[in-house]
Amino acid sequence: MATCLKRRVDDAQTDAADAKVRQTVEEIIADVKARGDKAVRELSAKFDRWTPPGFRLSEEEIAGFLRRVPESTIDDIRFAQAQIRTFAEHQKAALSDVEVEIRPGVKLGHRNIPVESVGCYVPGGRYPMVASAHMSIVTARVAGVRRVIACTPPTAGMPHPETIAAMTLGGADEIYVLGGVQAVAAMALGTESIAPVDMLVGPGNAYVAEAKRQLFGRVGIDLLAGPTEILVIADDSADVEMVAVDLLGQAEHGPTSPAILITTSRALAEALPEEIERQLKVLPTADVAGMAWRDYGEIILVGSFEEAVREGDRVAAEHVEILTRDPRWFLERMRNYGALFLGPETNVAYGDKVIGTNHTLPTRGAARYTGGLWVGKFMKTCTWQECTPAASVEIGEYCSRLCAIERFWGHKEQADLRLRRYGGRNVGLHTTEADHG
Repeated sequence: MATCLKRRVDDAQTDAADAKVRQTVEEIIADVKARGDKAVRELSAKFDRWTPPGFRLSEEEIAGFLRRVPESTIDDIRFAQAQIRTFAEHQKAALSDVEVEIRPGVKLGHRNIPVESVGCYVPGGRYPMVASAHMSIVTARVAGVRRVIACTPPTAGMPHPETIAAMTLGGADEIYVLGGVQAVAAMALGTESIAPVDMLVGPGNAYVAEAKRQLFGRVGIDLLAGPTEILVIADDSADVEMVAVDLLGQAEHGPTSPAILITTSRALAEALPEEIERQLKVLPTADVAGMAWRDYGEIILVGSFEEAVREGDRVAAEHVEILTRDPRWFLERMRNYGALFLGPETNVAYGDKVIGTNHTLPTRGAARYTGGLWVGKFMKTCTWQECTPAASVEIGEYCSRLCAIERFWGHKEQADLRLRRYGGRNVGLHTTEADHG
């Protein structure tokens, strides 16, 4: 049986904070809906102390920011985007339109149609998330989205040049230096200066995530992302330094980021706390990572790999690293995860920044029912059907009887009309009540 050697704080401690976030977001969305650009400008001044003449960057402004980015950094951004673009292109190639004649004269099919317009949120704040521009903008472009706009908050009172470069190189049609709930609401609802989009994508803080939740339905979203998570599954071949590095490397995202170890090795489990403390003494982001480990770190000791799989699927973490002798054993058996990292040679940072898979992934157990952002999220799979006259008669006879069972007389008449037109049947609303059964 699994033994929890270190537990995270109780979920009840976060419920009150979540309620406050919901109320604040609801008020901001209502304000943007009612007052448009005026509300956006006031909210930007209040939360980001950012009040430029216009939030959208001109071509000249974008060119100016690009000139401020070293050529070596531009090369790095291009490399990362090439990785992400290539993998997305392979994913898109796996999405085939379908056309099949399932019965003589009956053709059914589906088409994969890109969403018309998408708003990409690229977080800033403590960390300017340059990589998030690649993940959303590049992938939307590969999918074939016609209009891709992007918002990012100012960093330290100014647009972040590398983020602007990534947005530009990724192919954004419109770039706005605008952050938080006001940015998400403006993209979804539209204002006098921002035309609304059909879909919102991209990670963000608790307020951005809640804004996407409240706006879902009016627009599509990629997923509801909470604080980033890491789960390491390790055996006695894993080295404690690497386990600690990889856990803290994700814990630095924020003070509520879960970092979990599931291991079959008691020696590793017992050595980890001391190694965590050693590394926190030199980690520049120890103030954040240390708080996350203190409150949301877990160590779970299991008796077998099978039990590790059960516990891992129960947690359903965003990122799962497998540090065991045979990592692919878990690839074949685990079912609930956002992204899997097999073996010590790879890690979550690779996935977050450059390797090519998308880093916008499900959190808070959502990996039980969804994967992360990928090219298919930007596609609508829409069905169609076509019948010959003879096939319409065959299908219509079944449809007529089935509609009568449900007493859907209007539905039945749709079938009966075809039976009269194409089959010469004497059926339909012109018949007697007794004929309806």
